[in-house]
Order: sequence, then C-alpha cells, then structure tokens
Amino acid sequence: MLPTLADLADDLASGRTTARALVEACIARIDDPDGEGGRAFVRVNREAARAAADAQDLLRKAGAAPSPFAGIPIGVKDLFDVAGEVTAAGSKVLRDSPPAKADAPAVARLRRAGFVLVGRNTMTEFAYSGLGMNPHTGNPAAPFERATTPRVSGGSSSGGAVAVADGMAHAALGTDTGGSCRIPAAFCGLVGFKPTARRVPREGAFPLSTTLDSIGPIARSVACCATLDAILSGGDAPLPARPVAGLRLLVPTTVALDGLDAPVAAAFEAALERLAKAGAHIVSAPFPEFGEIATLNAKGGFAAAESYAVHRRLLAEKGEGYDPRVSVRVRRGSEQSAADYVELVAARAGLVARAAARLAGFDALALPTVAIAPPRIADLLTDDDAYGRANLMALRNPTLINMIDGCAISLPLTGEGGLPAGLMLAGAPGTDAALFAVAAGVEAALKN
Repeated sequence: MLPTLADLADDLASGRTTARALVEACIARIDDPDGEGGRAFVRVNREAARAAADAQDLLRKAGAAPSPFAGIPIGVKDLFDVAGEVTAAGSKVLRDSPPAKADAPAVARLRRAGFVLVGRNTMTEFAYSGLGMNPHTGNPAAPFERATTPRVSGGSSSGGAVAVADGMAHAALGTDTGGSCRIPAAFCGLVGFKPTARRVPREGAFPLSTTLDSIGPIARSVACCATLDAILSGGDAPLPARPVAGLRLLVPTTVALDGLDAPVAAAFEAALERLAKAGAHIVSAPFPEFGEIATLNAKGGFAAAESYAVHRRLLAEKGEGYDPRVSVRVRRGSEQSAADYVELVAARAGLVARAAARLAGFDALALPTVAIAPPRIADLLTDDDAYGRANLMALRNPTLINMIDGCAISLPLTGEGGLPAGLMLAGAPGTDAALFAVAAGVEAALKN
C-alpha cells in the first residue's frame, strides 16, 4: 500500500527518509519503461525537483521546514501556470505560447508549503471530457486490468490520478468542472475532492467554465485531500472525523441511480449496507432538482458557452489542431444566444437555492461517483458514438453537484472482481469542512 501524506510527513520528521529520496523514487517510477510515466506526464522537472528536494532537506535539518509536508513530490495538471513553463492545457495549439510569468495561486500555495513539483500531468485537451483520453499526449490507463485490458483513467485530470496510483507522485493538483477530480479518483482507486467553486482561487488555471470550474486535489485518503484543501484554500486545519452513527445521508433517487453498471450498483449498495450497520440513517428519496439539469444543459450549458467565448478566435486560427471530440463540444457554444445564457444563469441560481434547502436536513448526499465502470480504451479509440455515450455517463453524476454549486468527495469502492467504483458524498455550497469530517468517518467505517 502506498503511503499517505501523513505517513510521509512522519517518515520525513523521523529521518527515515528524505525529500531527495522521495523525489528519486518518484522519478524512477516515471522513467520506468514498463510504466505509465510517458502517458501520465507531459513534462518531468527532474533537476528542478531534485534541487527543490535538497533545499527542503536543508531547511528541515535546520528546523525551518515550511510545513510537515515539505519535500513531498506532487504532480500538477497541465492547465496550471507554473513560472517559466508553457501552459498547454493538454493541447498542441498552445505549445508555442509564451511561458507563464508566475505560478497560479494554487501552485504557489503548494510551493510555499514545501511540496515539490515533480512534473505536469496529462489531461484531456482543454479539460473537456470525463474519460481522460488525449490523441496528442496519449491515454494513461487505470490500474485495473492494465496489463490485459487497458481502461480509461477518467478525465479530465487523468495523468494526475495515474501518477498518484502508481507512486509517481504522492498527490496531484487537479480541476473539476463536471467531475474531473472525482471521476479519475473513482476509476483509479483514489480519493478526489471538488470544493465549492469559490473556495480556491482559480486565477492562473486555463478555464473550461468560469461558472463551474473548481480546483481540488487527488490523493490516497480523505485526510490527504483535507490537508491539501486547507493549503489550497488558506483555510483552517481539518475538523475531526464524525462518527458514522447518527449521520443523516440522503440517497437521491432522481437521475443519480439510473442506468448504473451492475458492478457499480452492487458496490454502492454494499457500502450503504455497511454504513447502515454502523448506525447511519440512510434515506432514499427523490431530488427533483437533479431532474431539471439535463434540460438546463440541453444546448451545452455553461461549459459550451463559456469555453466557446475563450476559444472562438483560436478555433478560427488553429481549429484543425484541436482534438475533434473536443472542438465539436466547444463549438456548441455558438448555438446559444445571449438570452439563452442569461436564462441559464437565472435558472441555475434558483436550482442552487432549492437544492441547498433540500439538503438542510441531512449531513450529506450519498450516490455513486460514476454510473459506469471504466470503459476499455480500445472500445473508444475510433467509435465516436461509444465515446459520446461513455463520456455522458461518466460525467452525469458528478455534474449534478457542480450544477448545484456543491462540494463533493469521491471515496474508493471495490466492485466484483476488483473493478473500481466510487462513493460520492456531497454537501451544499460552503459546507466543505463539514463534508470532510463526514467523509473521514465514512472512510473509516468502510475500511473496518
């Protein structure tokens, strides 16, 4: 089992390891010719990471380490500005852009805590897919059945999840517009957190949807994600875990349970049974607001409209360089009028308010993170229809939470034959700290 951030901090504090040793181990895994490093990273900062690790080791030796986590290697999604590097956002059309002049605030906060940036992680081009495939940079495969039947790792933060699952980094900085931290976490056996969108500064992150984008971590435990979120948000230390006994969990029967793959449904039901036995009060009930979201997004929703505003000139100049599966989704934004967009903004505001009121009597929503098991890469390479169906099903449940402006976390579940799945816990806007406490209790109960 790979270590958590707390494990690594303890090892560093006790002298059982050094930052340099951690970085060297990650680089060795990245460079393993039989591994996924060449697909999980678009850039590896070998010498810069070594120098940063050496600096953190000297600071720790002098009693001046900036945090207990100083020296731990982390991966950064390719859409974040890192000073001196080009922000390509998974696309070849931006590769000739000038290097970033400064770190994105999220990156800067991780550096200030002493984390070592080992490299930039692969992603879906411009973050516009839930599957994690990219014809320009490759398709990192999820750990399950990788040797025999490679499966997608989930998007759009695909490379970050694979890096953490394979020990090429000990956490990853990602973004989440419709599941891009939670889907890869579910497909790769990890924990992924989507904060309330306004919680972490989004400057310096190439946008998909300025309304829905949020910045969050992918890591190996709830505590890891809570630690990273506190650093990224500038918030307080995480709250203690809440006991499962007495928790009030709402399972929404509207949309979220429709069309589940059998192994996903079984893993979800088994998790609910364990939580009920541990004393949780689980209520299954309609959530009418979720039934409205497909209609609101019928013309592409916020992602199409807002990404088209960003890309329309670039599409005119370099459209042939885009992944066609991405450009077709961006171009849908041209079909929305200003009136359509204004109506969408107003409708969503009402949706958010009504959903928050419905959640007021519960500690969290509980639903499958992703409705489907990770699809086989070979099934999607040339079949656009299959790709489109899988993409919609991968994004569906996570998008429900982005549309109600909630916060959410995905915990790993194991289905039949070891197939990965995820349990998503979600809360109303601004309840991030309380959600972490609930998730920590649930995580402990599921492990017992």
